[in-house]
Amino acid sequence: MAGDVIRVEGLIDLQKALRNAADGTQKKLRVVFNDASQTVIRGAQSRVPRRTGTARNTFKARSGQREAVVVAGGRKAPYYPWLDFGGRVGRDRSVNRPFLKSGRYLYPSLAANRSSIITALQKALTDLMVESGFEVTGGRGE
Repeated sequence: MAGDVIRVEGLIDLQKALRNAADGTQKKLRVVFNDASQTVIRGAQSRVPRRTGTARNTFKARSGQREAVVVAGGRKAPYYPWLDFGGRVGRDRSVNRPFLKSGRYLYPSLAANRSSIITALQKALTDLMVESGFEVTGGRGE
């Protein structure tokens, strides 16, 4: 869903510049993205119903130097997509949970925290650039 993505313009150029500035500095981009993902994860976890806590504990941030993704479910809670989005499961598809395209937990958490995530990303990326020796003009995401 197009509205559920936060794009950072110039990220590829920033990654290249960080690689040239200092060895390994561009790898810190993963830390910036993982920190931003934690906001989404905390928000989604607080919404997930808790019977055993298994589904709630499967949220993980997966990131590279150009993107961050939040995943949930997996082998520990293969039913998580049904919890979040709904559908029919069980013998003869007898258990019905109303389908919600926008989900109940993960996407609503991103939507609710979007502005704070963008502000945190601006500040963290600016701090990383300053730490790497770049001169930064304009706001610092504060």
